[in-house]
Amino acid sequence: MEIKDILSKVDHTLLSRDATWDEIRALIDDGIKFGTASVCIPPSFVSQAAKYADKKIAICTVIGFPNGYNTTEVKVFETEKAVNDGADEIDMVINIGLLKEKLYADLLHEIKAVRSACEGKTLKVIIETCALTDEEKIKMCEIVGASGADFIKTSTGFAGGGATREDVSLFKAHVPSHLKIKAAGGIRSISDAEDFIDLGAERLGTSAIVKIVKNENLGDY
Repeated sequence: MEIKDILSKVDHTLLSRDATWDEIRALIDDGIKFGTASVCIPPSFVSQAAKYADKKIAICTVIGFPNGYNTTEVKVFETEKAVNDGADEIDMVINIGLLKEKLYADLLHEIKAVRSACEGKTLKVIIETCALTDEEKIKMCEIVGASGADFIKTSTGFAGGGATREDVSLFKAHVPSHLKIKAAGGIRSISDAEDFIDLGAERLGTSAIVKIVKNENLGDY
């Protein structure tokens, strides 16, 4: 697989709580240089990042991150604010408690509410697979598929577990045809990236791939 093809599926990510504007700016510069799908950054940087990037790369941010237990109203407000600030893509965390309680209608309502607040921007729904049973993961494929979201996403990377090959394979077997898959968390090598893409992931949330390309001088940039 060509390295440029891998990079085109990467959401180049920096979500650490101590991230600085200098680091975010460098992330954007690298994302533009290496042709990543987006940069995924904290909400507080979206307005500044959107102005700096000047539409040269998509700006992605996170909602209800990382725990997902914000109220639906707060998630909607966060989403509206992010879109108004210039976000092109929204990665929201579900309320896992609603899933554990089998309050499926409430969970679907929440995702649809965020979908509406996105105003047509790309929506990815993080279900935090490391906290779920296979039965719950399959149920989320159904719910996210019915919500109007664009992607189902494995993980925040902040819950002690990230994407696994088994989970992406399970997603691929159960998502409706219109729903795309994003693998995130623990993707640390080119071979990891290739495996997840081969299994059906159309986006990868990672900070490692661009670093590898830079350090090993892969490709012609």
